Amino acid sequence: MESISDPPFHEAYKILFDKTRNGNNFEEHKELLAVAEECDLPVIDLSRLEESDEVVREECKSQIARASQEWGFFQVVNHGISTEIFSSLRCEQEKVFKQPFEKKTKEDKFLNFSAGSYRWGTPSATCIKQLSWSEAFHIPLTDILGSTGSNSLRNGRLTWTIEQFATTVSSLAQTLADILAEKMGHKSTFFKENCLPNTCYLRLNRYPPCPIGFGIHGLMPHTDSDFLTILYQDQVGGLQLVKDSKWIAVKPNPDALIINIGDLFQAWSNGVYKSVEHRVMTNPKLERFSMAYFFCPSNDTVIESCREPSFYRKFSFREYRQQVRDDVQKLGSKIGLPRFLTHA
Repeated sequence: MESISDPPFHEAYKILFDKTRNGNNFEEHKELLAVAEECDLPVIDLSRLEESDEVVREECKSQIARASQEWGFFQVVNHGISTEIFSSLRCEQEKVFKQPFEKKTKEDKFLNFSAGSYRWGTPSATCIKQLSWSEAFHIPLTDILGSTGSNSLRNGRLTWTIEQFATTVSSLAQTLADILAEKMGHKSTFFKENCLPNTCYLRLNRYPPCPIGFGIHGLMPHTDSDFLTILYQDQVGGLQLVKDSKWIAVKPNPDALIINIGDLFQAWSNGVYKSVEHRVMTNPKLERFSMAYFFCPSNDTVIESCREPSFYRKFSFREYRQQVRDDVQKLGSKIGLPRFLTHA
């Protein structure tokens, strides 16, 4: 039974569940969810960037670039966020999401989040593999860092905890972006000029237990429409990514943040850095919490490859987002960068 805090998944998606149980696509669906193995992502110690020895610093930068090319995902430790902040994040997220569902749908008034911050499920789902069994708050960074006046997030401990996280990961994202650009031979102010607090955002995620007898996505397979994503996740697990054409499960690391390359960095780097498909699988008994920071430019920012010949045509972030929205609405899922290849 769903609690009063859970979105009405069973009611909203009953037809899809019944169609999958009774149809011929059940075995196909199970096959899609098969996972080869659990793995540890590359782990990079960011304290090495502060070493006096230039060789050590450069090797750390090379590790970051190498992981971005070979995996599109990596973990960082000694990132500046304490275990106390992580514990507090988990506790405060739980409090927010445990509010009754009806109250959360009006949460922009309750917590002074921007209107429309609360989202759940997949409204566009036409089959079970497009369903996301999750709920989330999408929060502009300016709501958190207090630069929007009366709309600023005001909830004591929650505000303080998220501010600590947001401030640290904002700085970390700029550092990582600069390193990745430098390793492409392009030291520039592009990211500092175009990826600002009013263009980046956080997403608080909750994945309720899913008692359905067959595998359900907590978040359907996708790539991220940004430059970089920085993720904090709890120890429940469920994050999976594609490596060597197979789905692998990411083993949680309590001390690490997970970094992944987004579509914009793949386009900017002309395919050198990889935006990798990933998903979240539900747990039948345990709920899962995570918090993601999305390093995005302004809508008018033009993305063009830093190397020639370019695999991708120039496009603005606004154009990219609109194309993604159009594809999701028409097809039920995102197409992404293949829409912007110079030779489709």
